[in-house]
Amino acid sequence: MTDVPETTMVETRRVSCDGSGSIRPGAGYKASALGHPRVFLEIDEKGYVECGYCDRRFVLKGSPAEHGIHELSAGDLPEPGDASVA
Repeated sequence: MTDVPETTMVETRRVSCDGSGSIRPGAGYKASALGHPRVFLEIDEKGYVECGYCDRRFVLKGSPAEHGIHELSAGDLPEPGDASVA
């Protein structure tokens, strides 16, 4: 079984999370006794942000993250002399 964080598609760069499953108060809002303090998160150029409490991932619609396009970071590059690189 893969432990994948819950993903929520959003239309704004600024989101809030309280662990309840609802991204903001209003219609459909569910208070959660087992949630966490509400935190406000900002989606950057990657197109997504993860909540530090519950690991829920918020993905901006139309962003590179929605389409599975991710930029390589220095940690993703092979080490010089790595034999596994063709």
